[in-house]
Amino acid sequence: MAAQKALSLTVPDIPTLLSAYMPFLDRGGIFVPTQTPYELGQQVFLLLTLPEDESERLSITGQVVWVSPEGVSGRRMPGIGLHFSQQDYPVRDRIEALLAGQLDKAAPSFTL
Repeated sequence: MAAQKALSLTVPDIPTLLSAYMPFLDRGGIFVPTQTPYELGQQVFLLLTLPEDESERLSITGQVVWVSPEGVSGRRMPGIGLHFSQQDYPVRDRIEALLAGQLDKAAPSFTL
């Protein structure tokens, strides 16, 4: 498996967070747009900035569980889906608090 890589993601607003969040993963996850190729199972370190507090960067160590390669069709953009690690439950809870009442809406997402 390839070495751990680092990414940074600033989510500008709640609708974007809703499209990027992956609630169907047990520990939560997020789609990160990137043109860099990644492999399924690869460990990635992410610095995440949520729309509620642009001065705070949350550190996440995730595992790649979704890959949308460059040239993907439809509404999709190139990027990866990261499954949060067990120590990232507080980040998942924070995201879900921001998205309270919206997670069950059938809005299109960057993944499914």
